[in-house]
Amino acid sequence: MVRHHSDYSGFYFDQFLEYLNFERGLANPTLLAYERELLRLIEYLVENSISDPAEVTSRDLRGFMTHLGRLKLSPVSIKRAQSALRSYFTFLETESMIPMNPAHEMSSPRITRKIPNHLTLEETLKVLEAPLIDSFYYWRNKAILEFLYATGARVSELVSVTLTNLDLDTRICLVLGKGSKERILPLGSECCKALDCYLRELRPKLQSNHVTDIVFLNRRGSGLTTRSIHSIVSQAGKSAGLKKLISPHIFRHTFATHLLEGGADLMAVKELLGHSDISTTQIYTHVDRGHLQKVHSDHHPRG
Repeated sequence: MVRHHSDYSGFYFDQFLEYLNFERGLANPTLLAYERELLRLIEYLVENSISDPAEVTSRDLRGFMTHLGRLKLSPVSIKRAQSALRSYFTFLETESMIPMNPAHEMSSPRITRKIPNHLTLEETLKVLEAPLIDSFYYWRNKAILEFLYATGARVSELVSVTLTNLDLDTRICLVLGKGSKERILPLGSECCKALDCYLRELRPKLQSNHVTDIVFLNRRGSGLTTRSIHSIVSQAGKSAGLKKLISPHIFRHTFATHLLEGGADLMAVKELLGHSDISTTQIYTHVDRGHLQKVHSDHHPRG
């Protein structure tokens, strides 16, 4: 039997989603993730004869966590589910829809952070030079690759860049990140050169009669999709002869790693990446460990 949101009206499901959307301004992917996790909880509660969130106890939530474990979900997925549940019950408590918050006692699973893949400087330069110069889309693809490496931007941020928020004279770009948070990113000289050539020589041809402020366009004059960006970056990796799979997110990891290797402050890298928590940025100190050990070995008297 397929249930609809209206079947769960007693759980204030739609009100919670409206709160996330309009008051917290969560991005659509996050909204969908929260919706999925909350639906999973509600279905579990209904199956256990609980039809009112005011009846939910901390014991019920522990049972739900055990249920998620049986589904073979990863610790990261379970932590995401817990985050959604905490937000949900905090919302209900704040709105006086429940007498007490049963999620206060939930403990988070221990997560072993994976060290992200990144490119060496030599590999990066090969990918940046990979677009064929005789290709019609050379300057667009070149500008996309240079932008990703220069800024560490998320692919969702790149496809949303507008002419209004791009200033090549001061070499900065305003992007809209997670949670609709704005931040200013330096572009660098090589990125600005590629963008300038693209904007002057190719974009007017792509735009044709279309009216759009989006910077990176497809052949029909519309903004490129995230899928198209993935394809452009992946093809550049293949053309560069690299064995590893290249994605826009690898450029983000590479950006952070190369900054730290160059001596950048961790807090500055955090701001450039748009991380809300420094612990997210600290994973790059592990990536950088080999470089730091070499610096210590080369320069410390007892190295």
